[in-house]
Amino acid sequence: MNTTTYTYEEAYEATLKYFGGDELAARVWTSKYALKDSLGHLYELTPDDMHHRIAHEIARIENKYPNPMSEEKIFGLIKHFRYIVPQGSPMAGIGNNFQVGSLSNCFVIGLDGYPDSYGGILKIDEEQVQLMKRRGGVGHDLSHIRPKGSPVKNSALTSTGLVPFMERYSNSTREVAQDGRRGALMLTVSIKHPDSEAFIDAKMTEGKVTGANVSVRIDDDFMKAATEGKKYVQQYPVHADSPLYKKEIDASKLWGKIVHNAWKSAEPGVLFWDTIIRESVPDCYADLGFRTISTNPCGEIPLCPYDSCRLLAINLYSYVENPFTKEARFNFDLFKEHIGYAQRIMDDIIDLEMEKIEKILDKIKSDPETLEVKQTELNLWNKIRNKTLKGRRTGVGTTAEGDMIAAMGLRYGTEPATEFSVSVHRALALAAYRSSVNMAKERGAFEVYDAQREKNNPYINRLKEADPELYDSMVKYGRRNIACLTIAPTGTTSIMTQTTSGIEPVFLPVYKRRRKVNPNDKDVHVDYVDSTGDAFEEYIVYHPKFVTWMQVNGIEVRHDYTQQQLDEIVAKSPYYKATSNDVDWVEKVKMQGAVQKWVDHSISVTINLPNDISEDMVNKLYVEAWKAGCKGCTVYRDGSRSGVLVTLTSEDKKKEKEKQAHYMAEEEHILKRPIVLDADVVRFQNNKEKWIAFIGLIDGRPYEIFTGIADDEEGIFCPKSVTKGKIIKVIGEDGEKRYDFQFVNKRGFKTTIEGLSEKFNPEFWNYAKLISGVLRYGMPIAQVLKLVSSLELDNQSINTWKMGVERALKKYLPNGTKAKGKKCPNCGQETLIYQEGCLICTNCGTSRCG
Repeated sequence: MNTTTYTYEEAYEATLKYFGGDELAARVWTSKYALKDSLGHLYELTPDDMHHRIAHEIARIENKYPNPMSEEKIFGLIKHFRYIVPQGSPMAGIGNNFQVGSLSNCFVIGLDGYPDSYGGILKIDEEQVQLMKRRGGVGHDLSHIRPKGSPVKNSALTSTGLVPFMERYSNSTREVAQDGRRGALMLTVSIKHPDSEAFIDAKMTEGKVTGANVSVRIDDDFMKAATEGKKYVQQYPVHADSPLYKKEIDASKLWGKIVHNAWKSAEPGVLFWDTIIRESVPDCYADLGFRTISTNPCGEIPLCPYDSCRLLAINLYSYVENPFTKEARFNFDLFKEHIGYAQRIMDDIIDLEMEKIEKILDKIKSDPETLEVKQTELNLWNKIRNKTLKGRRTGVGTTAEGDMIAAMGLRYGTEPATEFSVSVHRALALAAYRSSVNMAKERGAFEVYDAQREKNNPYINRLKEADPELYDSMVKYGRRNIACLTIAPTGTTSIMTQTTSGIEPVFLPVYKRRRKVNPNDKDVHVDYVDSTGDAFEEYIVYHPKFVTWMQVNGIEVRHDYTQQQLDEIVAKSPYYKATSNDVDWVEKVKMQGAVQKWVDHSISVTINLPNDISEDMVNKLYVEAWKAGCKGCTVYRDGSRSGVLVTLTSEDKKKEKEKQAHYMAEEEHILKRPIVLDADVVRFQNNKEKWIAFIGLIDGRPYEIFTGIADDEEGIFCPKSVTKGKIIKVIGEDGEKRYDFQFVNKRGFKTTIEGLSEKFNPEFWNYAKLISGVLRYGMPIAQVLKLVSSLELDNQSINTWKMGVERALKKYLPNGTKAKGKKCPNCGQETLIYQEGCLICTNCGTSRCG
């Protein structure tokens, strides 16, 4: 293995050239996927190094089987993210000996029967945490928990229902860090459960269940009752022939609540459960442990308990020859060939995962805890290993659907585009299953394969009708993998492929942004000057494949077009009326249903809707999704969820700023804030997460604070070498205020992070404003810390934030300040003082920072 190490800045600069100047792609790869140890040393300079690492490991597995692919061939398939792209955990984990982690992207856990005891609930909680610490996303179903008010044989006398446990699982998720991000959780419940309405409402209270996605498992009987205005019976246990409890409800009323909440807050998502089970190939083996009970956090992989899946994406755009011309054609022959290789690579990754699981088990066994403490984790990974080997499930998916359609001269959201997409996914399904059958000849079928069990499955019969020869071979030789395909969201993957994400259309082909012009900048164009005298230039951000369209059509790529000129250029392109906000929503739902026919798992897709969309339209889309054969559906109405990307008009922004920063109205006559403040940058670990604080100073004393989780993907990109800078208050022409952080980079150029208040979670910012107000009145730092420490906040994320604020401000305590009420952990005396932010014992000399 390469032992040469690189700094973040070295890798970022080299990767920036690799991606042709794409700053976001360079940051994502360098931060999330470059091989690094726990000390932050980087061992890869560019993605080429990563692709060689992955190709070497996959070739090692290939050599264990007949007709192996060479390392050179594998590298050619995955290099530069052109054709085959292992996603997430496989990309970060293959060949990575610095972390003892899993290669699986997602897991589902659960217990047999209906165990709703505290022991069973806490066991799931522990398993969830143990999986998340190995980088996996987790899903589990709550339908087994008895409804609120049911009698129990403990001191409570009656059950609290499932909602309190939603909050418990959510909090556990927020406590687990995964190298700069938190874990991901999906909670589901059957609509048949008597507490399903409480589940549906759980996230409507701000700050509740913030660490989980929630989806309702909806059956056909409920949908028929809801759409026909009939009654529906809920019961517990939900699958029992003789339930303990039953009640009749108005289905249309509960359906209306689902629609309203989705319109209001983008949740719950809906899972059309009968469609999932009816189409599911693994459920042909339900009695052998493959009964699907929930999905992964994004909903694209329905899974049985203790099964897992690894993801890989095919870059669809790369198979379009002569893109954006009249001669454009899709190379189906090359595509089918590569799908065969992709399925092999996915099967190889299962073997690599088995090696990872063995290392995890060895690590657990060598840990100093007693067997009693370790037993749950040991049992968990043994169950996952056994289930993975038994079914050898894979997740071959796609990305760049939107760019592929545009490159073919089609418009996303139209019938011709949908027909073409279906033909591509049909070819993909047949090629992947053919590859799985061929591997069964060479490597053996998955352990429980039985053609008789699958003979009535709709998906298998669809393949049989499309390719009888393939079906005959499958019956004769079996299949290597119990299920093969999915379409997952490809957020960071699509950033690195420089394409549209997953099955989605382009978000925007081109848009304008503004950057501040610094006095020392050369060759810049000032577009306007604000009321404080700061100058700005506008620059244009192009979607990479839109640039390709422009070049093919002889349109100069410039950065000084007016908005009218840009609109005119877009109107000539295949991206016109094909953005996420432009497409016909009903047609998009129909497209998802049509493509779903050729995807054996599911599809992660979100329907983006404008803010003024009606609840009736959300209802129509959900019903159409059910009728079209979709397995699930999620809608996002612009502005419906706090803390996520929101598109606002200027007037909306002004009102939002006024609401979030109302305290500034009093600031002007209390204490005039200087336009520019000196500032410190404080970095620290908080619950194993990377945090950052920007602290504005007057005469070296804290005056204001901005703090939260340091996440490059969210825009908090500040080189580790930066410890000082300036916070600049910017007042726009319309009176809007924002705070920018400006620093000098290693080349001597001034760099600006715009809008600190918008970079962090809004709940962090709102409390930070209060702390900043106290600091501005001159309260002694020790008293500020006491105030912060005494806050009683019924929210795990805010309590985590509170600890972060304390750690950042301790640096500014005057040396010699006593830590009242704290005893030295070594000598037990109350002789602790703060020295440069660290606790020092004046009695025995023990020191501890933070």
